[in-house]
Amino acid sequence: MPAAIAAGDVQTVDAAAHMLRQGGNAVDAAVAAMFAALLAEPPLINLGGGGIALVAHGDRVQAYDFMADMPSGTPGPAMDFYEVVVQFEAASQSFWLGRASVAVPGFVAGLHALHADHGRLPWAQVLQPAIRLAEDGAVISPAQAHIIALLADLYRQDPALRDLFLPNGQPIPAGARLRRPALARTLRVLAQEGPDAFYRGSIAQAIVADQQAHGGLITAADLANYRVHRSQPLQRAYRDATVWLPGAPSKGGGLVAFTLALLADHDLAALQPLSPGHVRLLAEAMRLTQHARPWWEGDATRRARFLSPAFIAEYRARLRRALAQGPFPQEPPEPPTGPYTTHISVADAQGLVVSMTVTAGEDAGFIVPGTGIRLNNMLGEADLHPEGFHRLPAGARLGTMMTPLIARWNAAPGPVTLAVGSGGSSRIRSAVLQTFSYVYDFGQGLTQAVDAPRVHYEDGVLHLEGGVPPATAQALAARGYRVNPWPERSMYFGGAHAVVLTPEDAQAAGDPRRGGAAQVLA
Repeated sequence: MPAAIAAGDVQTVDAAAHMLRQGGNAVDAAVAAMFAALLAEPPLINLGGGGIALVAHGDRVQAYDFMADMPSGTPGPAMDFYEVVVQFEAASQSFWLGRASVAVPGFVAGLHALHADHGRLPWAQVLQPAIRLAEDGAVISPAQAHIIALLADLYRQDPALRDLFLPNGQPIPAGARLRRPALARTLRVLAQEGPDAFYRGSIAQAIVADQQAHGGLITAADLANYRVHRSQPLQRAYRDATVWLPGAPSKGGGLVAFTLALLADHDLAALQPLSPGHVRLLAEAMRLTQHARPWWEGDATRRARFLSPAFIAEYRARLRRALAQGPFPQEPPEPPTGPYTTHISVADAQGLVVSMTVTAGEDAGFIVPGTGIRLNNMLGEADLHPEGFHRLPAGARLGTMMTPLIARWNAAPGPVTLAVGSGGSSRIRSAVLQTFSYVYDFGQGLTQAVDAPRVHYEDGVLHLEGGVPPATAQALAARGYRVNPWPERSMYFGGAHAVVLTPEDAQAAGDPRRGGAAQVLA
């Protein structure tokens, strides 16, 4: 059976492939690749981030939550927390940075837990591709160069960040080689000492000293007490497929499960992909999911009702009425967020499958002195703090829209397993859902499914990616939808990196919207 890898950069994929060729399994490959992504995809993730992963072997699936925690320091007027307004092509957006924007990171603990539970190769060996990239330099792809240029105003806040990403005052161009010797030294310490170095040892001391000196909120106890949460994922039936998704604190997992439950009441295979009927069904299912979303983001009792048969039946009836009568009133708005997340999907020859998404927000706007470490700004992400910044209790696990998915169904000559995830904030849900649907409902090959034009309904606007037929846009506008037809493909619609495994074959597809890469190993 072949192995398959899909990720956000060819160097990330190469790190995973190297592990598999050395006798490692899918977890070794995914962990090595995500550490390599620190260098190959530097605007998307950093060592101070967090994530969500699913690991599956057949029908045995385990979820790993290594999102960031609320620190225990006391907010006050002396804390380092400031706003930066970034001008994008069509709009401006506010970001909050500084030491007090940093939540307690879970990246290192989460990847080590995955490896300790399932890995085959030594931990130090798995970190070698990342160390080599840090020492020799990672080549910046056009996709990464584009994102660095978008975030240039964030990187101008700190001399060390300016030197890293804006040499000579200009964003580092595509094709340049980015060397990070300080981070290489830090990675060597992690390879030798494991996560204790980051959470209790010399790296922890450097982080805490910087926090204490510059108005941060993370304490030594916060780092020492961080824990990865292992759990059973959400398991839902979609026709004859079984779909696994992360539960809380992932907001996206429950929302995708709910949208799939609404769509399961309709025969998508009878529709022409991207026809007015298909797009309208997707749009109304997305809109109604947003209407129901407060139930999923409530307490455990409300979350249980959200996925109950009675609640789903109520919303299926609403969907049928919407399709019969026309658009209903606008759904609650999505909070503004950035698209700074990456994903890795890996399947090995023994059938072990990993779907892992990691984020660090945008960037906290500084480098921890002497370490090369950048940290998250998740305490400055408005969508994670609807009641206001710095109001969560100490130790609270932050929520996330990250939605790694694994699905499995039977088809000749045997079971099919799909792993997919995406970056893209609120568009994560639509990218993951549509990629799965194109493969499962419409029987498309994986590359075709990932490349297919996407639709996204948000804040009363139906966004149609370039490639959606103009006749579809015209028909939906005539029915009263506020249609925004995009002229071409865009990273706005996510970056769905996916693999498919069957008993005889494997497929892999990296999303070209975000410079994705893929490889199948015989």
